[in-house]
Amino acid sequence: MPNLYLIPTSLGDCSFDRILPAQNTQIVTALRYFIVEDLRTARRFLKKANPEIDIDGLTFFLLNQHTTPEELSSFLRPMFEGNDMGVLSEAGCPAIADPGADVVAMAQKSNFTVVPMVGPSSILLSLMASGFNGQSFAFVGYLPIQPADRSKMLKKLEARAYAESQSQIFIETPYRNMKMLEEILQTCQPNTRLCIAADITLSTEFIKTKTIKEWKGQLPDLAKRPCIFLIYKQ
Repeated sequence: MPNLYLIPTSLGDCSFDRILPAQNTQIVTALRYFIVEDLRTARRFLKKANPEIDIDGLTFFLLNQHTTPEELSSFLRPMFEGNDMGVLSEAGCPAIADPGADVVAMAQKSNFTVVPMVGPSSILLSLMASGFNGQSFAFVGYLPIQPADRSKMLKKLEARAYAESQSQIFIETPYRNMKMLEEILQTCQPNTRLCIAADITLSTEFIKTKTIKEWKGQLPDLAKRPCIFLIYKQ
């Protein structure tokens, strides 16, 4: 039975030796079919994983917000022909806050073997370093864009953190990080704890937990940096 390998990628420009097992390179090198979120990123990752890899000899299926259901249904065709395939996300682990989950669901339904590989997840790494509850947590992805809706959601997440002792994790696009941080500080209670995790696994990594009150007046520069936010009760 063919395998669908879920291949983690780096969270930024860093040495693969620090974040990916050597076995990953061996598996990647043996594959000829890949489902990817971004073709340029995928090619760059594969060349960095193995400079000797023949990129032109590989077949890529592009999976993003523009992929139609009809296209998606054909992506596993190589597996039905007996071939292993790999799934690559833009950054981090496939199928986690990533469209690759749809492909995995198809593979499971078709009774193919799904193999998750070891690699960095910004969600888990930030939670590990936050000091927050690691037994009960929720990743809610992106918050609403409209300020009023976003503020309402922040209050809802904060209330859940207190009522359920549950860590709340969310993200924002890099160019809106500072605006998000400002709104968190304006919306949440002074004693609520906020962990800011930016550039995880990179040389510029920044992970710090403080209360809302402590963060005010001493904000890190998060502009254009991959960042994840976590809030938890005092």
